[in-house]
Amino acid sequence: MIRRSIFLLAAAAAAITQPMAQAGAQTAAPHVLPDGSVPPGVKAVRQHMLEQPQNMLIFHSIDQLFQARPVPRSGPVAPLARTDMALPDATIDGKPMGVDAWEDRTYTNAFLVMRDGKILRESYRNNTDERTHYISFSMAKSITSMLVGAAVAEGAIKSIDQKATDYVPELKGTGYDGVTIRQLLQMRSGADFEERYDFGSNPSPAAKIFLNAIVANTERFADTALHVGRKWTPGSHFNYSTLDTSILGWILERATKEPLATFTTRALWQPMGMESYGFWMADGSPGTGRELNGMGYNATLRDYARLGQMMLDNGRFNGRQILPADWVQQATTITSNADAGSPPPPASVTDPFARSGYGFQFWTLDDTGAYMALGLQGQFIYIHPATRTVIVKLSYFPQEGSPESGRALDETLAYFKTLVNWKG
Repeated sequence: MIRRSIFLLAAAAAAITQPMAQAGAQTAAPHVLPDGSVPPGVKAVRQHMLEQPQNMLIFHSIDQLFQARPVPRSGPVAPLARTDMALPDATIDGKPMGVDAWEDRTYTNAFLVMRDGKILRESYRNNTDERTHYISFSMAKSITSMLVGAAVAEGAIKSIDQKATDYVPELKGTGYDGVTIRQLLQMRSGADFEERYDFGSNPSPAAKIFLNAIVANTERFADTALHVGRKWTPGSHFNYSTLDTSILGWILERATKEPLATFTTRALWQPMGMESYGFWMADGSPGTGRELNGMGYNATLRDYARLGQMMLDNGRFNGRQILPADWVQQATTITSNADAGSPPPPASVTDPFARSGYGFQFWTLDDTGAYMALGLQGQFIYIHPATRTVIVKLSYFPQEGSPESGRALDETLAYFKTLVNWKG
């Protein structure tokens, strides 16, 4: 009965979102009680947002359930050319499978393939269309990297070899004291934080952040860094940590002297000529909460594709140099995350991440020369420079660590390889 109620509430949220997007609204404030707390029913939906079947709808209804910070668009829309083509079949268990069936099998909400800047396929499922805004999850980390590059380009950040404490002195005396911006970008802070979400009677630190900052909005996500110690020498070990990325967002606020949503609008969204607004999830009301820059950006399918095309074209898009070409090169220079003496990756990400490499908040998970922005439960902006291919897949995989999630990931990446090897 609880799961059914949550599913129905998510469906109602999705039904509300669509007309609002059509009317041009940027975000809608979720219900907040007079004392500023989150109503129990909303908290229940938030807490179960990653679970099936409700994740299929919640992943594109975020502004109905969470605090949000708008990132408005402006000016002429940068066009995307189109050449609709029949894509090759996927191969599943040695047998061909059409794209429609593959999209269903791999829990797809929306899917887009571009080559040479032209859309070859664009499809939507589950009450979504070109106006729907989908959560990025950790693809937001790659967007954060773009914003750091923009801040460096305009001189707000003098060097990524500066210490985090140059901008956030509150971190002095913590595990982040002495850590550079570069080390945060590479997930090599050395801070003692494990990205492991164990709930129950004794939740892990990461689970507590989820419950307190994201679900209940009683804490700020980045403030956890004030209570974290050091485990390794900074720079010596790769350790995937959303907390590292949240500090990058804090640095950006201090360096640019403006909220992250405002900087995103000014430095990225409006110069790119995006088709629709975007928005950041936040961990509290305006004036209290911060943008959840490690996991909480939301945008339309085509606008995610525009981000991928900009990266493919070395930072240039819409007739403008959005990011310096050398920043794109640095950010996507992937090094192995396997360090001598490193502990294994956290259990929730052991399989894919154990064989991967990392740049400045960008991943590689295969041997094709591609790199990607990668988000929880099947969110991808996949960029293959050799064939000038950009693939965006917005999904609702089962929860991380499950065999079904692993299967969906493997079959998704296998089809991406099929697409980049396809001659068209």
